Order: sequence, then C-alpha cells, then structure tokens
Amino acid sequence: MELTPPGPRGIPPLFARLVDDSALFPPGTATMPEALRAHFEARAGDRAGLLGVFLCQASRLPELITELIKVKPKQPLPLSLIIDTGLGGVPKAISIVESRSELLSLRMVEMPAPSDVDEVWLERVSEFVPEDVIRVVEPRRGVGWLDGVRKVIEHGSWPKIRCGGVSSENFPSVDEVADFLAVLSGATGASFKATNSLHRAVRHEDPATGIAHHGFLNLLVAVGRSLSGGDVRDALSSTDGQQLADEARGLSEQAAKAVRALFASYASATFAEPTADLEALGLL
Repeated sequence: MELTPPGPRGIPPLFARLVDDSALFPPGTATMPEALRAHFEARAGDRAGLLGVFLCQASRLPELITELIKVKPKQPLPLSLIIDTGLGGVPKAISIVESRSELLSLRMVEMPAPSDVDEVWLERVSEFVPEDVIRVVEPRRGVGWLDGVRKVIEHGSWPKIRCGGVSSENFPSVDEVADFLAVLSGATGASFKATNSLHRAVRHEDPATGIAHHGFLNLLVAVGRSLSGGDVRDALSSTDGQQLADEARGLSEQAAKAVRALFASYASATFAEPTADLEALGLL
C-alpha cells in the first residue's frame, strides 16, 4: 500500500494525505452531521490532497452509517476505525464496516495497547485486522515504553505517539519524542502515526494553559534530520517557523517521501488550522 500518494491540485509530497480528520474527538466538538459535512467539503476543496482518513469510534459506527446513508457519498468514506470497545469488539466492528462497502472504505484500525504490550495481544490484533488494513497501536508512555514501541513495529503495526491532551502529563517531552523517533528511524520499513494537540505547524505555548505544544512541522523536520543524522532535538524544540519552513522546502522529493514513509500521518480535530499555517508559511 502506497502511504503518501501525490495529492491533487499540487499538494507537495511532504504534506500529501498528512492530516487525518479527528473532528469527533476532543478538543473537537462537532456532531456527526457537522463532522461529515466539513469532511466532505474539505475533500471537495482546493486543499483536498492534504486530507487523509476520517476517524470514528467503533461505538459510533451505527451513527456514522445512519448519517452516511443520508449524505449518499459519491465515493466510500476512507475510514480509520478507533477501537473504544476493547480488542474483543474488533471483529464485529470490522464486519459492520465491510458490510457497508458502498459507504465505507476501511483503511486503518487504531487501538490503545495494554500497559504490558505482550506478544499474545499483538498476535490477536494481527489475526483480527485484515492484512490490507493498517494496524495502529498506541503503547502507553512510561517505564518500558520504547520496548513496547519496538514490539509493535516487530509485529508489523504502526506505533502511535500521543503528543498532547487535557493536562501537561499528556505532553511528551522533546527528549521522549526524540527517543521515539530514534527507535523508528532505526527500524527497517517502520511507520508511525501521531495524535493530539498537533493542530498547529510550529511549536508554541498555549496562552491559556502555559503548556508548550509540539508542532507537526517540527515533527516532519525532526524526522528528516533523524534519517540524515541531524539534530533532532533542535528541530523539535524550535519555534522559528520560517527556518523550519525553509528546511522543509529544501528537502528533495526523495527525502520528503522518505520522511512521510516514516511519519505517515497525524490526527487533527481541525483541518482549517493546519491548512492556514502551511499557507502562511508559504508551503502550500
């Protein structure tokens, strides 16, 4: 499966299909009809090549299908199924999606890992999810976290890194993200996904909370440096948007594709903010 096909309307390879739509998840507040309406509008817009899959919880599949029947999409909705019903609920959820292939195209299944990422659990994930569907597993940060990341990669799944949330504890440090990238860049054929609090391109401090938020452009540049032996921590901690943009713009097409083969996509509750940031930096 090609991870980063060139986007329509001239979206550069570094950003093609980068932003997955998580409008149904905090801090997003969209209802199902609102989320779908905005998603299809974005998919029909000038920046459609930036947009990836639509994220929906397994527990909300009936609601999603009901709304899609009303919408009558011309093409099936590219879906990432977020498992919030436990591993045992995966087969039923996938069966529901596959029974509505005129409405849904299952591209990805994402789930949190147990505190101990054991081999038996990962084998069950592999058994439950079809081979042509990407498996994304999120190990919990903490003691032994990177060992869990390695196990996920070894079992052919993408590890997911959570870059923020409702409290400061949900935000990994620059060192933690750098260590995660070191594991990924050292593994053959590995890819990862990121999620939470990456709506903006460049690292910044939230004035309401005082918490420093990671930027998705920082992450892209850091991945590029991790593959070329550069200073990853400097890229992750930079707040110089123009310098980051210049470095991203200077990547060759081959280097950009290598970056995106590793950093496959990230989830954002808003499509407007990352698009506006990239436009303001002259990257789209």
